[in-house]
Amino acid sequence: MKFKATILLLILMTTLNAQRIKDIAYLNGNDAEQIIGYGLVVGLAGTGDSYRSSFTIQSVTSMLKRFGITVPQQDIRTKNVAAVMVTATLNANLKPGAEFDVTVSSIGDATSLQGGTLLMTPLSGMSGRVYGFAQGPISVGGYDINTFSGNRISKNHSLAGRVPRGGRLKEAVSFPEFYESEVSVYLKEPDITTANNISNAINTTFGGNIAKALDAAEVRVSVPQERQDNLIGFLAELENINVEVDEVARVVLNERTGTVVAGSNVRIQPVSITHGGLNIQIRSYPIISQPNAFSGGETTVFNNLVPYVTQDSSKTIAIQGATNVQEVAAALNSLKVSPRDIIAIFQALKEAGALIAELVIM
Repeated sequence: MKFKATILLLILMTTLNAQRIKDIAYLNGNDAEQIIGYGLVVGLAGTGDSYRSSFTIQSVTSMLKRFGITVPQQDIRTKNVAAVMVTATLNANLKPGAEFDVTVSSIGDATSLQGGTLLMTPLSGMSGRVYGFAQGPISVGGYDINTFSGNRISKNHSLAGRVPRGGRLKEAVSFPEFYESEVSVYLKEPDITTANNISNAINTTFGGNIAKALDAAEVRVSVPQERQDNLIGFLAELENINVEVDEVARVVLNERTGTVVAGSNVRIQPVSITHGGLNIQIRSYPIISQPNAFSGGETTVFNNLVPYVTQDSSKTIAIQGATNVQEVAAALNSLKVSPRDIIAIFQALKEAGALIAELVIM
């Protein structure tokens, strides 16, 4: 076994450009409703729930009763059916009859949903109100095949999939509508500077002081009297205004994958870094003891594990201060270290107070 980092992804973000309001914020009334339902997937090739998933058998029995067929639960031994949870997110602007995608996820002991068809499933919100129904063939995008000999071949995840355009809205989601004289802009990522920039950009575009930032998340806009007759046109112009977005300097570290993502505002104070890599390699040398014929002894195998440890020569670099992410990357790359080591260096820089950025570890 050899311990080493395998992946390095260092994204260098350039200076932020102006972004549209619709890309960084949303207007009041433009909300969404998450819906959920319990259903059955049929038509599986023996990869459905087993008899141990009693709720699946109960569901099949109840479904058959609706069609006038009565079957004792103990007689149902089908492997072509799986119990699933169906989820979706509805946009508040959808009207009855609109179609939307739904996600289907197994909750029993099925091994694959490939080739299955979702039966009509009612979808309701948190209040219990049914907004629509979902039905149709499932798109899995993977497979999981097991043979009688114990072999298995799989690709991606086959216990969750989607039914494209499988949901149909029966009742519109009701949210507060736009007021003719006033509208609120809510930032997706609250920031005081960005909220102030939005307010200034709106006032510059439409004139006057119609926009006011209330806090880091909300900008209140008064609709001019002459624009209230065409509110949709006014809102279309408003959400397409370009605004300079201010973001916090941030470094994101993913220790599972060895990924390092640094923002454009990241800076490093003058600091000295010394780093030496420790390489550990464990090799296996099996020793087999074979007894003589007819001796009655048994063959014995001893797995002799021998560790080897090597220390890379340490290297020291002095950083006089990096003012952008390109300089940060160049300084760390000069150490010729692995992604895992870069993660450790960033953590040490933060502890030493030399990293001027928020450190996020995933």
